[in-house]
Amino acid sequence: MEFSSIDFIAFFGVLALLLWATKIPFIVKALTEEKLCKFRHITLLIFSYIFYGWWDWRFCFLMLSLTAIAYLSARSINEGKHPKRSLALGVAFPLVILGFFKYFNFFLSSFMALFSIKNVGALDIILPVGISFYTFQSMSFTIDVYRGKIKNFPSFMHFALYVSFFPQLVAGPIVKASDFLPQLEEKHRNISIKNIEVGLQIFAFGLFKKVVIADHLSVFVDDVFLAPMNYHSISIILAVIAYSIQIYCDFSGYSDMAVGCAKCIGYDLMRNFNLPYISKNVSEFWKRWHISLSSWLMEYLYIPLGGNRKGKARKYINLMLTMLLGGLWHGASWNFVIWGALHGGALCIHKIFSERYGKKGYKNTFTKIICAFATYVFVCICWVFFRSQDFSETLIILKKMVVWGDGIVQPYVWTFFSAIVVAVCTIVAIRRSRDNFVVKKGIRTHVVEGYYPIVDLTKFWSLFAFILFVGFTICIAYTGISPFIYFQF
Repeated sequence: MEFSSIDFIAFFGVLALLLWATKIPFIVKALTEEKLCKFRHITLLIFSYIFYGWWDWRFCFLMLSLTAIAYLSARSINEGKHPKRSLALGVAFPLVILGFFKYFNFFLSSFMALFSIKNVGALDIILPVGISFYTFQSMSFTIDVYRGKIKNFPSFMHFALYVSFFPQLVAGPIVKASDFLPQLEEKHRNISIKNIEVGLQIFAFGLFKKVVIADHLSVFVDDVFLAPMNYHSISIILAVIAYSIQIYCDFSGYSDMAVGCAKCIGYDLMRNFNLPYISKNVSEFWKRWHISLSSWLMEYLYIPLGGNRKGKARKYINLMLTMLLGGLWHGASWNFVIWGALHGGALCIHKIFSERYGKKGYKNTFTKIICAFATYVFVCICWVFFRSQDFSETLIILKKMVVWGDGIVQPYVWTFFSAIVVAVCTIVAIRRSRDNFVVKKGIRTHVVEGYYPIVDLTKFWSLFAFILFVGFTICIAYTGISPFIYFQF
């Protein structure tokens, strides 16, 4: 069940009606606030499992088992019963589950290739949708309990809802227990006119990114990456640029829709993207791209490995390990490992450069533009490894990007349209935040934040513009099948 489907609209409509029923006066009078809140949580939990079971109901039992093990491990830690053993169980069990479903065949084939062993074939393993996301959430909860960051230990129902909360279940953003669980304690959180007004606009913004930009671009990108040897260098370069826009609009579009859905029913999720393609270096890029993953890797992997506390050499090793594992998290392929290694190497180089020459900032607009362009080019080259099916295909694309090659010239119009739309939205966002500054260590820095174009729908012209925007989105939406890219992770 995808956010952009009719099934989801019906699903969300029924859920909204049930939640709204808890606001009916005679029901409010008949039940205590605590019972109404409990009813809303149970309803959300049931609907979250229905949402997940829509793909394959069998994996609901997998998620429930993982939830139970994580909760029991964390409760044992909270009660002081064998905390280290419980922590090991709470971390190892999700990793084993994730490793089996996602990496068993990859490591088996790699092992056989390394030692020249005859290939005995692969197991027919179905990858549960969203498994990488909810395993990370369950692990972070256990670790946070061990660290003492969870002040009020939740009930099993609250924890199960945290793990399975449907808006962010299958593709994030990765939510920390310390951010979400306290919201479940606030009894006022529920569907409301104001929440729907804001949530629908955020959802529509993400929907436009997905069905108008990303899905149309997928047609061109899929054709070129399927047989790159048949295309001219111009088409190859345009396809790489198109993919950079596609994956951004596809994934940030999903995140926007997740934030919008959660907002409609009274809950707040973190912003997962913040104009990543204006980044002036790779370090800044990872503060703007998939923010929930980069912050998770920083807090639960990089820092536990030692971070920058054990000398410069160890710091760079830790950074490379973090990005290598971050690349592998995206998929069972050496291309993802190389993608992570490239970003890890670039982060190390940037840190070495910053330490040697100091963080002097960017003196003028021209320098900022050059640095942002160079960063974008590097990110696009890395996207080739991310999108290609295998390494040989990657080499063909990279070669044609550098050495002029003949073939089919296909200047796909939607590439230019999408680039213009993204550029205009970025410029508007920069202009809207031109007065935002932060002072750190005596340095005054302009801070550019992404934005949602929220308007007051109680005003006629604002409502008219919103309806026009939604109608325009529906009219030019791509109607073919194009699943969200991050569903495979």
